[in-house]
Amino acid sequence: MTSTALFEPITLRDVAVPNRIWLAPMCQYSCFAGDGVPTDWHLTHLGARAAGGFGLILTEAAAVVPEGRISAHDAGLWNDDQAAAWRRIVDFVHSQGSVIGTQLAHAGRKASTYAPFDDRSGAIPLDDGGWTTFGPSDVAFEGLPAPTAMTTEQIAAVVDAFAQAARRADDAGFDVVEIHAAHGYLLHQFLSPFSNRRTDAYGGDFDGRTRLTLEVVDAVRAVWPSSKPLFIRVSGTEWTEGGWDVEESARLASLLAARGVDLVDVSSGGNVLADIPVGPGYQVDLARSIHRQSGVPTAAVGLITEPDQAEKVAGDDDITAVFFGRVALREPSWPLRAAHELGIDRRQAPYPPQYQRGSWH
Repeated sequence: MTSTALFEPITLRDVAVPNRIWLAPMCQYSCFAGDGVPTDWHLTHLGARAAGGFGLILTEAAAVVPEGRISAHDAGLWNDDQAAAWRRIVDFVHSQGSVIGTQLAHAGRKASTYAPFDDRSGAIPLDDGGWTTFGPSDVAFEGLPAPTAMTTEQIAAVVDAFAQAARRADDAGFDVVEIHAAHGYLLHQFLSPFSNRRTDAYGGDFDGRTRLTLEVVDAVRAVWPSSKPLFIRVSGTEWTEGGWDVEESARLASLLAARGVDLVDVSSGGNVLADIPVGPGYQVDLARSIHRQSGVPTAAVGLITEPDQAEKVAGDDDITAVFFGRVALREPSWPLRAAHELGIDRRQAPYPPQYQRGSWH
């Protein structure tokens, strides 16, 4: 087999991942019954990418409590019915030779909004099925109502909710759990001085603002099997002076690794409106910097779309794997194209037997 970084297998704890081409978590807003139970859409969406050769599939954000959903149509893992529905998706992904993980999340002050493809936008009114949002402080995200500042009892309940969701993820057969601490959702809201104005043990300096994230990681790692890897997604920077930045991300990564986090999935932004320099691979340097400062394995994401480009990223000693988002929506079998363009023999590429007749020659 032609030697490529993208198609190099990797073992994380006891989980063997067949390549470094990983599907990023992308919300589908398709639990139309409003019950958080994944549907045939999720089976088809995730199953197609597994059949297409992605080595690791991460589901969209699964809310750990109903009020933690971004929209009423978000997926969840706050009850056993949801876990049972995820199980058949997990089983199919496994049947294609891929590994699957779920992203556990709470949207905080960015919850209770209409789905992006709804004709309406912004916050859902309470009389239209919306719900009260919560955050570290009563500071609103632009365009949304101010959340209710959480009590310490409510914070403790969220920590437990993450742990219970991780337990259900294990019951459903997931191989990986990723904790969502990026994109302006609840854990990121606590990390950032822009949204966290608390004066108690969960606010103020770095130690206070990171306390909730560390507590969630400890609670999840306590119930998540030691044989299975634990990831966390962070926003490496808020792209705004005075906000959460790459140095704090690296400092947090070191603390997380000591608590059993195996990889940091590095994205950026989402907590405040900012001028983000979007372009091909624009977040790779953040992942590289966090790894160099902390030594913790990192994955890169962000407009990595072409096989040669992705191969260079995966071949970087500071990058463990590459997550693919929007390009994977356009091309469910992107890894098969990458194998062809990188010179991998079609007989060694990750084709399902049913698709081998369609392989590149």
